[in-house]
Amino acid sequence: MTDIRKSILDRWEISEAEFTELIDQNPSLRGMNLGYIAEKKFHDQFLEHPEITEVAKDDDHNRSRKGDRRIRYRGHEFIVEVKSLQTNMCKKLGDDNWDGKSQVDGSDRRVIKFKDGSELNTTLLLRGEFDLLAVNCFAFGEQWRFAFAKNSDLPTSSFKKYTEEQRRQLIASLIPVSWPPKPPFTTDPFELLDEMIDEKESQKVDVEEIN
Repeated sequence: MTDIRKSILDRWEISEAEFTELIDQNPSLRGMNLGYIAEKKFHDQFLEHPEITEVAKDDDHNRSRKGDRRIRYRGHEFIVEVKSLQTNMCKKLGDDNWDGKSQVDGSDRRVIKFKDGSELNTTLLLRGEFDLLAVNCFAFGEQWRFAFAKNSDLPTSSFKKYTEEQRRQLIASLIPVSWPPKPPFTTDPFELLDEMIDEKESQKVDVEEIN
């Protein structure tokens, strides 16, 4: 039986220096660890808000339910995708000014059917597949901070071999992110969640008036 009182380093019989060296020498290992740590940091920093009444994490292997966190805020459910910056694409421009890119796609390929009748086997995420993007900006100066954007405001794919409908529905795989954040990004996720709630309630009123 695993002794949970021991640190993972003791259980694996590896020193802190050795583990650090492995992380630094293996970008895929670093990225995987950073991704899961970023989810916890996001949770700790933002998901204790008094208006959030439910927090859940979808199974990583469940392809029908995508989302790093599924929350209920002000009575509305939202899906949050937590992504990280590509470390080798980060550039420091000034004292605390940075440019970089975040890879915003899925880990698994799946077949997507589009309204124009076409199909595509891809890892790209869809417009509307989640609600809020949270980009972990640790690579900007090694501080745990996040930039947020609504799914509806993210750039879509410009790949010329895709059909017009496919390009319109597929989120770009690499999205520019800067610090301080520039539109469509912001440091306040609740401002964006409130905007989405206002949009939903406005659409509901319009439908009720039509009926």
